[in-house]
Amino acid sequence: MQLKTNKLLKQNETYIFLIILALSFLIQIRSGQFYTSNNIVDIMSAMIVPGLFAIGEFLVILSGGIDVSFPALASLTAYATTKMFLDMGYEGSVFLPLIVAILIGAVLGAINGFFVGYLNLPAMIVTLGTASVFKGFMQGTLESKQLAVIPTGMKDFGTVALYTATNSQSGLSSRLPVAFLMFVAVIILAFFILKYTMFGRGIYAIGGNESAAYNAGFRVKWTKFLLYVFAGIVASIAGIIRVCMMQQCHPTNMLGMEMNIIAGVVLGGTAIVGGKGTMTGCILGTLLIVLVENSMILIGVPVVWKNVFVGLLIVIGTIISAYQSSHSGMGKGHHKKTKEAA
Repeated sequence: MQLKTNKLLKQNETYIFLIILALSFLIQIRSGQFYTSNNIVDIMSAMIVPGLFAIGEFLVILSGGIDVSFPALASLTAYATTKMFLDMGYEGSVFLPLIVAILIGAVLGAINGFFVGYLNLPAMIVTLGTASVFKGFMQGTLESKQLAVIPTGMKDFGTVALYTATNSQSGLSSRLPVAFLMFVAVIILAFFILKYTMFGRGIYAIGGNESAAYNAGFRVKWTKFLLYVFAGIVASIAGIIRVCMMQQCHPTNMLGMEMNIIAGVVLGGTAIVGGKGTMTGCILGTLLIVLVENSMILIGVPVVWKNVFVGLLIVIGTIISAYQSSHSGMGKGHHKKTKEAA
């Protein structure tokens, strides 16, 4: 029992969970609305897109990289897909647009994967560049503008409710989109990949020490390439879901989400230098960011202060990650990895 307690106290997930509990109690005391059924449903709904983004980013950070292109990739994919099916007059289900979006996302992710995996270029620099390319292509070549109407199948998918909750006091109702099931499915898939496949073990190994991973027999370049393809697919799914849930396509409303997503992943205990982290921590850290972003108004904090709180969480998460890395020897190992790779 003592050993289990000590183990729990050493895990980031425990502290993030306690912080979430404390924050929820504070919001409940101040507003009396946090634990209402419709607010819980609103939070679950608000987690879908950031949660999907976080899963892709989590895997990339585990490998020792940082991807800042996923909002631009998702925006380009969602806009191109929505516009194409609108122009076609498509009236079928969401299935075909989703498949097309996944294919586009895989191709765009493969571009990142080629430069990072096969040309061994720094992930953050590559994705900064591709983010600009994706945005430029969307705004220039596609002449993107807000689409107030989306294809019927996408619209229907966005309105189908998995569950509807009504607040008995205020009478307000909130619905949990069926897209939440896709979010859960991606969590399960990512968990399975990391725990039960050589690809998942390779991600951890590369993040811990790339040279050692190569010497152990892992296909480092191929693993990195596939990782960014997978991240592109997950981001494209998030982009389509965002459009369906909003019932319109705004080409720029996902841009700028990368810092909050990275903050959530790092807060959840994922080492910024790679090699260490859990799916549970990733989801809990993202949930904390979502709570801060969506619950400020319930405790009487002006929305303009939201960025201040999120910024503080980013700094705190980075400090925690750096502290853990320095005390576990990971920082030293990562430095050695970089030096050997060079």
